[in-house]
Parts: sequence; C-alpha cells; structure tokens
Amino acid sequence: MSSSAHRDTGHDLATAGAGPDRLWSVQEHLDDVLATVRPLDPIELNLLDAQGCVLVDDVTVPLSLPPFDNSSMDGYAVRVTDVAGASGEFPAVLEVVGDVAAGQADPVAVGPGQAARIMTGAPLPPGAEAVVPVEWTDGGLGEGPVAGMRARSLAPEGDRGHVHVYRPVEERAHVRARGSDVRSGDRALTAGTVLGPPQIGLLAAIGRGTVRVRPRPRVVVLSTGSELVQPDEPLAAGQIYDSNSFALTAAARDAGAIAYRVGAVTDDADTLRSTIEDQLVRADLMVTTGGVSVGAYDVVKEALAHVGDEDEPGGGVDFRKLAMQPGKPQGFGSVGPDHTPLLALPGNPVSSYVSFELFVRPAIRTLMGLPDVHRPTVTASLAASRALTSPKGRRQFLRGSHADGSVTPVGGSGSHLVAALAQANALIVVPEDTESVEPGTEVEVVLLG
Repeated sequence: MSSSAHRDTGHDLATAGAGPDRLWSVQEHLDDVLATVRPLDPIELNLLDAQGCVLVDDVTVPLSLPPFDNSSMDGYAVRVTDVAGASGEFPAVLEVVGDVAAGQADPVAVGPGQAARIMTGAPLPPGAEAVVPVEWTDGGLGEGPVAGMRARSLAPEGDRGHVHVYRPVEERAHVRARGSDVRSGDRALTAGTVLGPPQIGLLAAIGRGTVRVRPRPRVVVLSTGSELVQPDEPLAAGQIYDSNSFALTAAARDAGAIAYRVGAVTDDADTLRSTIEDQLVRADLMVTTGGVSVGAYDVVKEALAHVGDEDEPGGGVDFRKLAMQPGKPQGFGSVGPDHTPLLALPGNPVSSYVSFELFVRPAIRTLMGLPDVHRPTVTASLAASRALTSPKGRRQFLRGSHADGSVTPVGGSGSHLVAALAQANALIVVPEDTESVEPGTEVEVVLLG
C-alpha cells in the first residue's frame, strides 16, 4: 500500500477532544478524517486499467487530430472548378483515376478533369479541393444518382472509367481539416480529470498507451453482528439479512473505489480482529459497520483496541459521539503496521449509509486525489404536510426526494427504514439550532444521485 494513503501519524486524536463524553460536531469529525487521509501515490497504468482513475499531470497533444486533411464522406475527391455548374441536366463528367482508401500511404493525384474515388477517413489526395458525396453522382455506372458505392471486391473496375457529378461543391466541402479537433501542443486533458471512456479514447487517439494516475483506492467493507445472515440463506429466529455490507460496498464503488465486501462477522472480538488483520493486505481504507455503540455485544471497540502492530506510533481507533441524527456513534483511526485508515460506522442501515455519505465517500475521493470530494448541495423548498421536528443540538439528516427546486421527506426519521432510503435521492439537512422546520422553508439539501 502507498505510504501517502496512510494516516498522518503526527495527528494525535487525544488532542482533539476532552474525553469519551465529548460530543463532536459533524464538521469536526469530517475535518479529522480529511486531515489524516492522504491521496494515493501516482502510478503509470495502461489505458484500460486507468479507467475511473484521476489524472495526475496535464496531457499535451503530441500530434494534431486529425493528423491530415481527410474525407468526411464516401464519394469523389475533385477540383472545385471541374464541377462548377454541375446539375442533373448537365452533369460534370470526370475521369476516375483511382481509389483513395483509409490507411493508404500514397494516394493518387487529382488533375484537371479528374476525380479519385475516396472513402470516409481517407486522406485528401494531392490536387483535390473538395469531396462530392457519392449520392450526388452516378457512382461511375452511368445510370443516374446512386445510393452508395459497390463493394470493391464485387466491382474492382469502379476505380477507373468516368463518373457523372450532378451537383457542385465549394472548396473544402466534406473535408475534415488537419488539426480541426486538437492541434499539436494543445492541452488535451487537465490534471484532476477522472478518466472515463471519452478521455481514454482521446489518449489512445493521440498515441498514449499509458498514463500517470492516482489508482482507485481499495476499500474493504465488513459488517458485524451474530444476527446477520447472507441473502438467499434461510432465516432462523432473531436473524436478519445483512444489507449494510452490500449497500456500503456498492456505495464505495459508486464513489470510485475498488471495493471488497467481507461476509458478516459474528460478535466475537478475536474473530473480528483476525478478520481485519487478514484484510489489511488489500485495503487502502477499511470500513466496518455495527458494534460501535454502548451495548454489551458491541465488540468493534474491543476488537480494534489491538489490531496489527499496536506498537507502531500513531495507530489506534478513536470512538466518539457526534451531534447528529442518525449516526451518533462513530469511530475513526488507523490499524495495522501501515496505519491503514479505518472508519467504524453504526449498524442501523440508515445510520450507516448516511455516515458513509458524510464521511467515507469524502475519504475515498481524497484518496483518489480529487479536488472536490463532497456531494453537491443546493437549497430547496420543503414540501411537507406538516412541520419537521428535530432534536436540539443535533444536526439531522432526513431522507428526501428532490425535484424542480423542492424536496419532500421520504419515510420517517427512524434509522432502520431501508425501504424509505431506497426511495430517496437527497438528504434534507436540519441544523443543530433548529427544532422545527415549517413547510415552504428553504432548506439545505445534499444530492445523492
């Protein structure tokens, strides 16, 4: 793992608060996470391996695109004066001197009264000034306008003889000029660009087979709880299906990471500890869900007290309470000899997902080296049948459906309401000092889609 991804060992969590009873604000916790997570070191990757990665350096175009004047149509390369005044009644009749195909190294020259049959993408031959689409000609058949060319394998004689042209063209008509896309020396891509299919295509077009990027971070997602059962397996009394690890793994991939989901671990500190230690080899960031509250079976805190090499300075995970709803219990720190960052999220489905959006997603985007790591926020008018209530001193995040400048609450405030979460595309933010929000009030909205 890249050392730049590790926790900043000079940052002492003990100095950030006054003890376990301290109530952290959302911003304080986020600032602590982002202050200690560093972008991954750059590496050189083949183009397809670089998809989804962030470009480290500006890319300058080494050659113009297109690199030569070429035809944008299948047709005939001509001199403009030779087809001036051409019409259906009085066509211009030109001698066909050969074919110009894409990739042809030595195209024929076009002289007075001549034309060359040319294919889309083929270089404009010397002497030619424009291209007449084949549909404006008889295709050399002498039988009036045609819809296309006959295949060369079926009619090799098509590159000789005469062609009737029924319409004039202006100079440079149907010609793609050299450098009309980008010119040599232009900046093709800017550092910080996420490489998607169009960017990969551009890099290939200018001859780049590899590119220097920050790799996509590897994120390991692990859920805890003896009550958790994998989907498709039968449920026994008191058991539920493990949904958190699926939702958070999908969310990590959506954020740009390479995410690995680990099956649910039982409420046993030794088992959890050994599982985390086993997973460190493939993790730039670890995310756990569940076991961070104050119950007798919340074993994450117990397990993370000694993970990996506890003698390494700067390690350890701090468990804290945040002034937010849902998601009050949180944990953050580093584990193992490489100080792999770890975020411990609560176990309720809505709490874990909201916590991911607020804290884990920005951490992933920081590891990627992106300049903007946050979801976009907007203001919207609250569309509700009654006032929303919120606990004083807590920043509340309610699920909402946002459209056309308004946002409607979806479901209640319960942190277990998975179905309501699936209908939401936004989070409605109610500030710490607000206990009631009337319908029609402008509210802050975090857009999730």
